[in-house]
Amino acid sequence: MQSIFEQLNLHQHEQVVFCNDPHTGLKAIIAIHNTTLGPAAGGTRMWLYNSEAEALNDVLRLSRGMTYKNAVAGLNIGGGKAVIIGDARKHKSEALFRAFGRFVDSLGGKYITAEDVGISTQDMEFVSMETPFVAGKPKSLGGSGDPSPFTAYGVYIAMKACAKKVYGSESLAGKKIAVQGVGHVGQNLVEHLIKENAQVLISDIYEDRLQAIKNKFPQVQIVDKDKFYDVEMDIYAPCALGATINDETLSKLKCKIIAGAANNQLADENRHADMCASKGILYAPDFLINSGGIINVYCEIAMPVYNEQRAYEQTERIYQFTTDIIETAEKENINTHQAAVALAHRRMEAIARLNANAFNRKK
Repeated sequence: MQSIFEQLNLHQHEQVVFCNDPHTGLKAIIAIHNTTLGPAAGGTRMWLYNSEAEALNDVLRLSRGMTYKNAVAGLNIGGGKAVIIGDARKHKSEALFRAFGRFVDSLGGKYITAEDVGISTQDMEFVSMETPFVAGKPKSLGGSGDPSPFTAYGVYIAMKACAKKVYGSESLAGKKIAVQGVGHVGQNLVEHLIKENAQVLISDIYEDRLQAIKNKFPQVQIVDKDKFYDVEMDIYAPCALGATINDETLSKLKCKIIAGAANNQLADENRHADMCASKGILYAPDFLINSGGIINVYCEIAMPVYNEQRAYEQTERIYQFTTDIIETAEKENINTHQAAVALAHRRMEAIARLNANAFNRKK
């Protein structure tokens, strides 16, 4: 088993902070992957991990994904992420989030947090009581609010770009689209798909979420989570946790496109991206197409006054980004994941050289 420092060196993480507050029960990890483009930014996830090692592995992968996400989206922020170990339905409290806010504040702006799985704008309000280095605050406090609608919108338009490539038309009408995970992002994505007359199938570990969607959109079909990968579908939209694209699922999946909001969808990035290509499945890189949420957050961070219309306009660029990555992958005979990672590295290297030249001129 790799040591913690071996894990950090594997993907060149800059810093990891372990947060422990016995009075509130807070157990959290903040991972800062790369700050070449600016302070690290990325949401906080609350999840009941099976082990602390699993939580560490998740936050390391998520923070690296944020570096790539922010780079390909053209944002002047680096990559970071945080996880809080706990059940978001049982273990939340004002004191816990304020304790977490103090740990964020101790980094002096090197990390800016926001919402992710299991976290709400109310939680971010508590965090903001202890630190200014937080985004996604409620709109009533001058923040940008819940980033989920922007994440969902970006995935939706990327899905249309993929459909244009695979089917010759960006229309999703009549397409059978299976949405796995109907939390905040998944719910918003379903709404976009229903409006376009897609055939929507949904699955989730929480029955109350499924019923809420079914009540709102009676035409959706609920699929048992244990039978999900056996269902005939045109597009698979993973919108829950990561690593759902793996040897087992790829042996079952019957789809032409994978485009979803979940982070780190590929269990083994290059091998499973190659397997998608060999099976004739167009994989839309997750960190490319789910960047709408961080784009919205960036508009709160970078602008004197948050502008929602500007955030949507910036998110709409994901359509062209997706098209460009697909074309690059074809031209260079590589998989789409490799094409997106290469784009991220090129931007970071260019800015690193720019920064180095500016530093040398000042000497």
